Amino acid sequence: MAAAAWLKLSVALTCALLLSSSACHGLQVGYYKKTCPRVEAIVRDEVKRFVYKNAGIGAGLIRMFFHDCFVQGCDASVLLDPTPANPQPEKLSPPNFPSLRGFEVIDAAKDAVEKACPGVVSCADIVAFAGRDAAYFLSRMTMKINMPAGRLDGRVSNSTEALDNLPPPFFNLDQLIDSFAAKGLTAEDMVVLSGAHTIGVSHCSSFVSDRLAVPSDINTGFANVLRRQCPASPSPANDPTVNQDVVTPNALDNQYYKNVLAHKVLFTSDAALLATPATTQMVRDSANIPGQWEAKFNKAMVKMGAIEVKTGHQGEIRRKCRVVNH
Repeated sequence: MAAAAWLKLSVALTCALLLSSSACHGLQVGYYKKTCPRVEAIVRDEVKRFVYKNAGIGAGLIRMFFHDCFVQGCDASVLLDPTPANPQPEKLSPPNFPSLRGFEVIDAAKDAVEKACPGVVSCADIVAFAGRDAAYFLSRMTMKINMPAGRLDGRVSNSTEALDNLPPPFFNLDQLIDSFAAKGLTAEDMVVLSGAHTIGVSHCSSFVSDRLAVPSDINTGFANVLRRQCPASPSPANDPTVNQDVVTPNALDNQYYKNVLAHKVLFTSDAALLATPATTQMVRDSANIPGQWEAKFNKAMVKMGAIEVKTGHQGEIRRKCRVVNH
């Protein structure tokens, strides 16, 4: 076999072994260094402006990055507005509507980036940068993620795909592991990324029926607090929100894992992390070893950001993040 063919085969095998490696998807740290050198600073300034006013927006941006990457890959498909031709995009799917937040931050960042470098930076990369920057500010500037870029924006957005691909809060451990494995992520990645539940809020309807209305392992005192905050039968007209982490609700830290061990978490999918000795040990380590979870979250965010990245003719660089180019 010719040397060039051997090299091509070697790269293919390496990428197969490192399925979510950013390099295998053409992503690079500093991708816009020559074409739009200030893009990352521009996005960070916009994220800072919004997050310092409302920490919940930062939680929304991290969640948006996750919800984008799990549906059609990291391609900003979650940003597309409904149109007569496509009345039900991802953003109107139950996992995203009305709970997903941060769209106005992406709009502001895109507008600022377009003024500096028109037609150069994808909305998908702006979503990735915004998720990274939200993590930076919410962790009190300790979480410094080297987020590669080079993604293209997709042209397809379908609400049913969001339902099919996003793991719901009532999933058990096996279902969670399968859901993440389908995206090239490991059980450990799943446990690590679940730590994002240390910030933000949840609607009562996301957990009342399977955590409060039936016997569960939830801490009795915590359950009583939630019952005072939530109606027994939440409805669209009466569906309050509660903090996902009552101890440090606005800080991206490892408190979530301490809450899991104390059975003071909202979702079945949170409690499920204690279903096996292996995942329980991961939770204990994240709760008790200083800095370990933060380092792993950093790597898992980069790995997640490489899911099903579009290249070549698969995507485009949208001029406006809410609509495909004409």
